[in-house]
Amino acid sequence: MGDDDSAARRALEDEWIAVRCQLGERAAFDELIRRWHGPIGQYLRHLTDDDAAQDLAQDVWLRVLRGIGRRRDPARVRSWIFGIAHRTWIDTLRKKYAVVLTDIEEAEQREPPDPAAADDLERDLAAVERELARLPAIEREALTLFYLRELSISEIAEALEIPIGTVKSRLHRARRMLRRELNRKEVDS
Repeated sequence: MGDDDSAARRALEDEWIAVRCQLGERAAFDELIRRWHGPIGQYLRHLTDDDAAQDLAQDVWLRVLRGIGRRRDPARVRSWIFGIAHRTWIDTLRKKYAVVLTDIEEAEQREPPDPAAADDLERDLAAVERELARLPAIEREALTLFYLRELSISEIAEALEIPIGTVKSRLHRARRMLRRELNRKEVDS
């Protein structure tokens, strides 16, 4: 059984769980949470800190619970849940940036962990994660969904409610920005 077969099987299982949720089966919702809480939490942690990610994840599951009964296409539950996570995160950004930031100095003083004690691979991974965290939010989100959450370009477009071409351009721009910063850091060291 190849990767395509297992992905298709997981998609069918997700669809079946979503249908059971729509029918009001509580165990199905628990199963949906068990299946997707980890990936959603990881996605949110790549966008924000751990505490905020936990709060956001709770909001995501409340929104999923409220909306799953109205879901017309249970086959696309994966991109729908990631779309809810995206919109939940964007809502918090709107609130956050509506208020003047007073802790700018504190944010600028935060240093990423020093990977000097790690071997070369760990050092490279730490550098990538550090530079990924420094990317603008839109580019960081595109890379996170595509590479770390393994959503297809069409799933990302659906989740973020943007055209496929916009997803491709964000990925291209994000890769270019990340590559430029990593190359610059390599030259500096």
